[in-house]
Amino acid sequence: MPFLTASQAAEVRERFGTPCYVYDRAALERTARRLLALKAPYGFTLRYAMKANPSREILVLFRDLGLHVDASSDWEVARARRAGFAPARIQLGAQMPSTRLAEHIRDGVLLNACSLHQLEAIGRAAPGHSIAVRMNPGLGSGSTKRTNTGGPSASFGIWHEYLDDVKSLAARHRLTLRTLHTHIGSGTDPDVWQRVTRMTLDLAEQLPDVAVVNLGGGFKVGRMPEEPTADLDDVAAHVRRELDAFRARHGRSLHLEIEPGTYLVAQAGAVVATCIDVVDTGKDGYLFAKLDTGMTEVTRPSLYGAQHPIDVMATGREAAEVVFVGPCCESGDILTPAPGDPEGLGPRWVSRPRVGDLVIVGGAGAYCAAMSTINYNSYPQAPEVMLDPDGTLRLVRRRQSLDQMLENELGPS
Repeated sequence: MPFLTASQAAEVRERFGTPCYVYDRAALERTARRLLALKAPYGFTLRYAMKANPSREILVLFRDLGLHVDASSDWEVARARRAGFAPARIQLGAQMPSTRLAEHIRDGVLLNACSLHQLEAIGRAAPGHSIAVRMNPGLGSGSTKRTNTGGPSASFGIWHEYLDDVKSLAARHRLTLRTLHTHIGSGTDPDVWQRVTRMTLDLAEQLPDVAVVNLGGGFKVGRMPEEPTADLDDVAAHVRRELDAFRARHGRSLHLEIEPGTYLVAQAGAVVATCIDVVDTGKDGYLFAKLDTGMTEVTRPSLYGAQHPIDVMATGREAAEVVFVGPCCESGDILTPAPGDPEGLGPRWVSRPRVGDLVIVGGAGAYCAAMSTINYNSYPQAPEVMLDPDGTLRLVRRRQSLDQMLENELGPS
C-alpha cells in the first residue's frame, strides 16, 4: 500500500486487532494543502464534504488547515461543531429537511435549500435571510448510476426548469439567494463537467444576488491503477476561464466554492484485516479468501460494485486467482466484484492466501467507515487509528463493545 508497510500493519493487528481502519495524516494534510492552493480569480473556499469520513481527528485536522464544511444532516452539523468548526464555516445541504432551522439560523450556520419544500420552510423560519440554493442543472456524471447526482434520474436539488418558482418563493419571503450550488456526481468526464459549469453560470445569470457559485464535489479518485482520477488543476483552469468570461459579460465577480470528500480522504485510508478462512468450490469454481472485514467496514463493493486494491502481506508464494469475501452470512458480502458488473465475481491475482495472513484493503479513507454496515451479524464497529508523520500509530476511535451495541435496547417491561 502507498503508506502502510507490512511491519506497520502487523503492529496495528498486535495493538488494536483487526479489522481496523488506518489513516495517513501526512497524506490527508498534503492533499488538503494542494487543493487549498487552487487558484480562483475572485476568491475561493474549500469545503470538506464530511459525509465521506466524519472522524473527529480528520475534521480537526481540516479545521486547523482552514477548510470549511459541507454537512448533509443536522447530525453532521452537530459533529462539525463539536470538532470546533465555527457555525459560519458550516453549510447544511440535506435531503431531509432540517428539524433545527431556528437553532441554525440563530447560530449562523449557512443554509442550502435543496428542494422547493425546503426553500419554503427556510423562508417561513427566516424571512429576509441570506441563503444558498441547490439546483439540478439537468445533467450528471457518475462512475455508476448510483453515484450520479444530476440529471432527471437524480432527486438532488431543485430541477432547473423550476427556477421561476425559486425566484417567486425567495421574493415572497425576502430571501437573498447568495450562493448557487450544483453537484453532478462522481464521474470523471471533463466534457460533462465543463458543460455543467456553463449551465450553472447560466442559472447564476438569472439570479442577480448570487455572489458565490458552489460547483460541488464528487471528483473521482482512481483507487485501482486502471481507474482515472479527476484532474483538479485542469478543472480549476476551466472554471477560471468561465468565471472571467462571466464577469466580462455581466460585470459580476463570482466567488468559487468546491466541496470534495472522496478526493481529500480516499487514498489516505486503509483497512488492516486478517484472513480467517480459505475455501474453494472445486476445479471449475473459485478460490475464496474469507476476511474478518467486508461489508461491515467497506460497503462500496457490495453497494455498487466499487473496486478497492487488496494486498496479501506474504512473499515467496505462488500467485493465485482469489475472490475476497467478508465475514457476514450474506451472499452480497463480496470485496472483489467483477469490474463493471456488481453481480459478478472478479478474482484478483495475489499471493495465495493462508489462514492468519495479514491483508490490507486500500482506498478506504472515503465512504467506508462513514458508510459501513456496522452491527450486521452483531459485528462491532471497527476502531480507527491515525498514522502520524513520525510513524506513530495512534488510536482515535476504540472498537465498539457488546455493551455499547446493546445499550439502547430496553428489557421486558
